Amino acid sequence: MTKINGGAAGPENSSDRGDAKPIQALIFTAVLVILFILVCRLFAPFFTVLLWSILFYILLSPLHQRIVGKIDRAKLTGRIFRNIWAAVFSLGTVLLLLVPLVFVGIQFFHQVTALLHQARNYLGARQGLITDLLENISRIIDDLSAGQIVLNSEEMRIRIVSSVSSQLQDLLLFSSTVAMNVGSFFTGLVLIVFSLFFFYSDGDYLSRLALRVIPIRREYTGALVGKFKEITRNLVLGYIMVALVQGVIAFLVYALFKVSGSLVFAALTFFSAFIPIFGAGIIWFPLGLLRILNGDIAGGVVFWLVSGFFISTLDNFLRPIFLKDRIQLHPLIIFFAILGGISVFGLNGIILGPMVVILFLTVLDLFLTEHKIEQG
Repeated sequence: MTKINGGAAGPENSSDRGDAKPIQALIFTAVLVILFILVCRLFAPFFTVLLWSILFYILLSPLHQRIVGKIDRAKLTGRIFRNIWAAVFSLGTVLLLLVPLVFVGIQFFHQVTALLHQARNYLGARQGLITDLLENISRIIDDLSAGQIVLNSEEMRIRIVSSVSSQLQDLLLFSSTVAMNVGSFFTGLVLIVFSLFFFYSDGDYLSRLALRVIPIRREYTGALVGKFKEITRNLVLGYIMVALVQGVIAFLVYALFKVSGSLVFAALTFFSAFIPIFGAGIIWFPLGLLRILNGDIAGGVVFWLVSGFFISTLDNFLRPIFLKDRIQLHPLIIFFAILGGISVFGLNGIILGPMVVILFLTVLDLFLTEHKIEQG
């Protein structure tokens, strides 16, 4: 009797344990997801710091590894020297970023302010000329629209002047906001130095620790990490560095031709370099046209020739040298990825936008390979 009861109880206990396993797995998964969300919440305020720290580490780690690669970490002196080099690289990276950024930022603010003042003074001193020009424009629009669109030239002039004045007020408000955020900016730089130091000194350990939390096969994580590093280097070298070189040369050309606000237009040239087809020509072509309209025809034509050769042509020479077809993605997709990235992530989107798209395509390729889905 006891055996029968014991035998009957055995399967029931086994069945109960079997039913409990899915529930336990579900609870464990829910706890894991909640903790993951909390961890992301904890690190969210430092997202920008970690992003740029990782970016600088990826770009400079080959040089750092070449210097410290032969140092023996088993010895105390070796660990000390590696920490010294990590501190030198982390501080040097931030100083290389900070010094030009502060100088360019100050000059940029002064030149934008001067340009807005010049525009307001120009509009105020040439009210009759501006009014005649706006009347011609309104007349052309009225003729083209068959009288459906009526624009008052005086109202247009008043709106333009008030718009320039409001831009000056907005600029002053922006400058005060920047001044108030100087403390947080330098705090971010200190955190970048702190993060870079540990990336340089313990980068291998930190990368292995990060890979352990990715729940996919080891060879796939290796492929994703390799792709991430390749994308970062190629995006910076093939797109950002090329645009930066174009911006620097544009500044030299604009300064040579004594263009007012040369640094401002050089910064606009940097951003316009990401635009397909037109590129930097969106900036330098109207500047040359404005010079021609002011009566300097020869100067405007020479400005066009010099700008076209030394600014826009660089894109065709430098980008193939830096990229060498290592990013197999159409420039139109890169362009919209940058625009979308900026709208979602701010300035971080210049890097994050294309990176998200390329990583998505990489994961999609791994998924198709894993499930043996043929691609047409």
